[in-house]
Amino acid sequence: MRRVFVAGHRGMVGSALVRRLAHEDGVEVVTAGRDEVDLVDQRSVRAFFDSAGVDEVYLAAAKVGGIAANDAYPADFLYDNLMIEANTIAAAHAAGVQKLVFLGSSCIYPRLAPQPIREDSLLTGPLELTNEPYAIAKIAGIKLCESYHRQHGRDYRSLMPTNLYGPGDNFHPRHSHVLPALIRRFHEATLTGAPQVVIWGTGTPLREFLHVDDLAEACVLVAGLPAERYWTPATERCSHLNVGAGEDLSIAALARLVADVVGYSGEITFDPGKPDGTPRKLLDSSRVRALGWRPRIGLREGVAATYRWFVEHADAVRET
Repeated sequence: MRRVFVAGHRGMVGSALVRRLAHEDGVEVVTAGRDEVDLVDQRSVRAFFDSAGVDEVYLAAAKVGGIAANDAYPADFLYDNLMIEANTIAAAHAAGVQKLVFLGSSCIYPRLAPQPIREDSLLTGPLELTNEPYAIAKIAGIKLCESYHRQHGRDYRSLMPTNLYGPGDNFHPRHSHVLPALIRRFHEATLTGAPQVVIWGTGTPLREFLHVDDLAEACVLVAGLPAERYWTPATERCSHLNVGAGEDLSIAALARLVADVVGYSGEITFDPGKPDGTPRKLLDSSRVRALGWRPRIGLREGVAATYRWFVEHADAVRET
């Protein structure tokens, strides 16, 4: 029986991994709340790994948020994410854990990277300023995994998903990512009969969205690959893999889709005085697709399911 630690099991990605791993034979999922292990605290993390008897790790824990949150708390996003990944990866190595999967983000790539973005675009240009601290932390996590592989032979793999959504997302009215923020705003506008909803920016940026359960499938598939299939000459030079849906749409089109799913019939307007972020961010996921993974949940289907989850949990997320 393999003891697999999911760091960040209460978050959207971590909870999706717990759901997926529950169907794996020979796996005992290990979780720990912040009262048991504070991933920002090195001593706490070392003590946990010394006693937990973990065989594998999925590192899904992170401090996350949308443009507004990243702009308001840059020091928190940089420090917390650096500490979470450094403490967890180093403690896993010290405890003899041979296999680890680190989850990052597509924001690691340059603001104006050629589209669709290939893995080797990393560190080839300036980052998007609105989430630069978070991106720098995630780049450091990739390089830390890569370095433990090069120096110590650890099988520490990295996956970089596109924009994620699904059950368990953060629906905070100011600090969430665009898709859950739109779900909440259109839902509340429908309840109050608001004649219009104003969206940040021009509506022209293009974004790609992946349901979190599709990411969980990719994580389990990639983690289960023999080392020789993951650590090829290509990954030795560029060790992370993109995970994306393969198509994008404008924020304006996304807003119309969410409004339709929610049932909002008012006017949708845009505020060009607010930041747009990166103009386009579409991942080239050909390498992970070549390993046998494909997304299975379409965007409209996934948004509808996520909206149902939001409504069912409205009392729990209203104040978050």
